[in-house]
Amino acid sequence: MSVTPTSTPTPAPAGPTARRVPRSVLVSAWAVPVMLVGGFAMLAVVPVTVAVVGILRDARLRALRWWAAALGLAYATPLALWAIGPDRAPSLTKDMHPAPAAVIVAVSLGLVAVLHLRGRAGRR
Repeated sequence: MSVTPTSTPTPAPAGPTARRVPRSVLVSAWAVPVMLVGGFAMLAVVPVTVAVVGILRDARLRALRWWAAALGLAYATPLALWAIGPDRAPSLTKDMHPAPAAVIVAVSLGLVAVLHLRGRAGRR
């Protein structure tokens, strides 16, 4: 009876196909401006939360924590004003002034640009 050594699977090398930015963070960052412009500001809480938590939990994305904080703060401000306001509109989209919406979209698109540049730098 002969015993043959079994080979252990080796992890894939970190090469050009390795993703540096989690796909959930990237898709969520794209979904925020799309949802705000499309009139679904209240539902945008989901992609904002996924993007912020995804960036804060991933140690490789430590440099993007300021972007995550800016996006979270930009979204939380009109949401809190809508929640505590005495004359609330039936939806956040109708209640939100265009200026905070533009700030949220700008911060989110800035985050998207940084994520894409970071992903492109990882492929070189």
